[in-house]
Amino acid sequence: MPSPSPLLLSSTPDLIQATCDRHHGTSEAPCASLNVSFGVGDQAEKVQDNRDRIKLSLGITRLVSARQVHGDQIHRIEKVPEHDEERDGVDALITDRRGVGLMIQHADCQAILLHDPVQSAIAAVHCGWRGSVIGIIEQTVRAMSSCYGSRPEDMVASISPSLGPCCAEFINHRQELPASFLPFQTRPNHFDFWRISRSQLLAAGLQPQKIRTATICTSCSPDFFSYRRAVRQGNGRTGRNGTIIALGTRR
Repeated sequence: MPSPSPLLLSSTPDLIQATCDRHHGTSEAPCASLNVSFGVGDQAEKVQDNRDRIKLSLGITRLVSARQVHGDQIHRIEKVPEHDEERDGVDALITDRRGVGLMIQHADCQAILLHDPVQSAIAAVHCGWRGSVIGIIEQTVRAMSSCYGSRPEDMVASISPSLGPCCAEFINHRQELPASFLPFQTRPNHFDFWRISRSQLLAAGLQPQKIRTATICTSCSPDFFSYRRAVRQGNGRTGRNGTIIALGTRR
């Protein structure tokens, strides 16, 4: 079977980063086929097989992920784990250890990857609308500065395929979103969270030329898992896309 297909791929001796589409995995509907989540009712052995395929495709030996809760907890990986790990209750992962892949699992939410090439540190952030409201992006940038001496102006950021302004409808936005998000409203009840994240990255000190957005809407594209699309289709069950960043083992 073909290998997983990486998007946004930057593969150098120093850095690997990618979002994989939903194809070339082993899971069956409604998680067909490269589902990376153990928490959506998929068979565990198929999920592990999918994760192993991604590691093989990207040349990563260890994978650290999180059981995300739309909160603001950040986990620091201080040593290379002996086995793959999945941490409970965190929504951002940071490390300066080489050969460790940090993976965000998402279906419409954003995975935001941060790389500091000066201090050789990375982060992977799970950012849905709740994460945007509580400022998970800025908190992760601050954590990198505190832990590794990273300067925001040195960091490079990538925003994964995720819910686009075409489909990001929030009919209860007056209760759910702060007034500061209103400038990013594109039409009644619709918001551009790609621009919101870019604005938050800029506010955290990143340079505009160092922020890259995939501008692919997961709800529109059949190549990605989308919770909103699954709800529209009457199911509500779907898999999760995997977005990964890792420092290479060679410099």
